[in-house]
Amino acid sequence: MTFGAAHIDELDSIAIGGALYRPIRRRLGVTAFGANAYTAQNAGDELIEPHDETTAGSAYHDELYVVIEGHAEFTVDGEDVDAPAGTLVHVPQGVMREATAREAGTTVLVIGNKPGAAGPISPFEYWYAATPAYEAGDYARAYEIAAEGLVDHPDNGTLAYNLACYAALAGDKEGAVGHLRVAFDRDPRSREWAANDDDLASVRDEFPS
Repeated sequence: MTFGAAHIDELDSIAIGGALYRPIRRRLGVTAFGANAYTAQNAGDELIEPHDETTAGSAYHDELYVVIEGHAEFTVDGEDVDAPAGTLVHVPQGVMREATAREAGTTVLVIGNKPGAAGPISPFEYWYAATPAYEAGDYARAYEIAAEGLVDHPDNGTLAYNLACYAALAGDKEGAVGHLRVAFDRDPRSREWAANDDDLASVRDEFPS
């Protein structure tokens, strides 16, 4: 199977306590992370049982809860969290959590995996995160944000290209050329991008061969 797709209402509904367990991972064959959902039949029903992901029945996961319909109330480490539809609640392994429904039909998606299992953050997240600073003209700050990605992706061509742009705009010509050297070597497309990129106008005569 190359991909899977299903509507939440097509999933099995298995009554567990006061909620309906909706097995997403099993239905779609997900192996990269845990994924399930729970739907409350009535307001006041327990959606997420009290647990901290360290007991014998757990997978020792960090978990992300997404309220996709209705309205829930979480208690995390003793603190109440009001959670209408659209709320995201991340709870690390070892922290007690539970949730109840404030409305009938409330559905919570649960995504989990062991801490650190997701690996390095994708390179694109760094230059996406730098976009507001770039658009505001704070090029030094944009560079600072995106450069955090060099820890895990020192040779990523597209990250290097974006860093070259930020550096050039911030007046760091030497840094810009250094990043372009990596970009041209690792991502051949970047040479075409650079040819007409106004962000690199200050270093166009110094492009690496």
